[in-house]
Amino acid sequence: MKGKLIERLTKYVQIHTTSDPKSATVPSTPQQWDLLRLLEQELIGMGLTEISLDDNGYLFATLPANIEQQVPVLGLLAHVDTAPDFNGENVRPQLVENYAGEEILLAGSGDLLSPKNFPNLLNLLGHTLMTTDGTSLLGADDKAGIAIILSAIEYLQAHPEIPHGKIRVGFTPDEEIGRGADHFDVEKFAADVAYTLDGSVVGELQYENFNADEVTIHLFGRSVHPGTAKGKMVNAWERACQFQASLPPHLTPATSEGYEGFIFLRKIEGSLEHCILRYALRDFTEAGLLASRQLLQNAVANYQQQYGADSIQIDIHEHYRNMREKVEQHRYLVDLAEQVMLQQGVKPRIEPIRGGTDGARLSFMNLPTPNLFTGGENFHGKFEFVSIDVMNQAVGVVVGIANAFSQLKSNQAGEK
Repeated sequence: MKGKLIERLTKYVQIHTTSDPKSATVPSTPQQWDLLRLLEQELIGMGLTEISLDDNGYLFATLPANIEQQVPVLGLLAHVDTAPDFNGENVRPQLVENYAGEEILLAGSGDLLSPKNFPNLLNLLGHTLMTTDGTSLLGADDKAGIAIILSAIEYLQAHPEIPHGKIRVGFTPDEEIGRGADHFDVEKFAADVAYTLDGSVVGELQYENFNADEVTIHLFGRSVHPGTAKGKMVNAWERACQFQASLPPHLTPATSEGYEGFIFLRKIEGSLEHCILRYALRDFTEAGLLASRQLLQNAVANYQQQYGADSIQIDIHEHYRNMREKVEQHRYLVDLAEQVMLQQGVKPRIEPIRGGTDGARLSFMNLPTPNLFTGGENFHGKFEFVSIDVMNQAVGVVVGIANAFSQLKSNQAGEK
């Protein structure tokens, strides 16, 4: 199985699929179609049924049940795009066999992937690792998830003695820019419940995530030639620095962990006359998120008192919400996955997602969707890597979940 996982993942990560938040198209980038069409052909070649690739880039397929009794329809989901935070083109993966705890040279950039900086590497001794060459991200987020799903389906096809109900497979675009569920047709997908394969270290089982808002601050200045600017120029860049410095320094991603939220300055752009600050607000509770909103609104009000009402503008956009309230109504999804992991010698890590997945929004669209591990780490940057051995364990967990679903009642998906 490891060989097939390596073959699949190597092929997928070399296809450029970076999404673009500035694009208005669906998918946001045309290159995502390259992987989607490849996957469509693979699904056809595997003999799956009900295969559809719609105009928005959502690819669905079915592995028919091999049992007669009616059980909940299981969905398995992963996304094809990679994050725009770092270069995702010309990915050249490196393979490290039987990892022994050493520093790994990323041959393209000369950087070192070191357990000094990433100590979890020492938990992967003896594993086969796939890394970047330092010039791009890897794309294991979430191409490892795709490889795991297809390998699990292939395993079930090769072992018809393992009973399972109907399984729906879905590959989606634009998850990394928060649009993965925008055009997801839940009715067409026709699963009762689902899991995303979009997690990280071995054993991750996640059913709660951040509440998320996106906030944009516009600061307005006045451009004048610097030689005659006294008393006339208003530098929006300087004002932006002043505004950011007015916020509490302890509420950032770099100073938070666990269930702590943050206010994250993601981008500064614009000009001397119009500077734009883009913030991500994250918290596990609605109350905490509202407190962060209020903090920014108070900072805007203080700024207006100093420079005038027209000097600044704030726009707040609701992004996604914590899936916990929806998934807990179907708690058996978590319990079942936990039991399967324990049976297979995998220690479950039931922890909150300090981020979001398609499953968060899909859970609010009446498709409860917890998240499972893939073995990838350090996503969205040149130090990204994945353990092929952990991917192999994830395949076993998916197969085990599919088998466990064959023992459920037909009305299980609706039970509270």
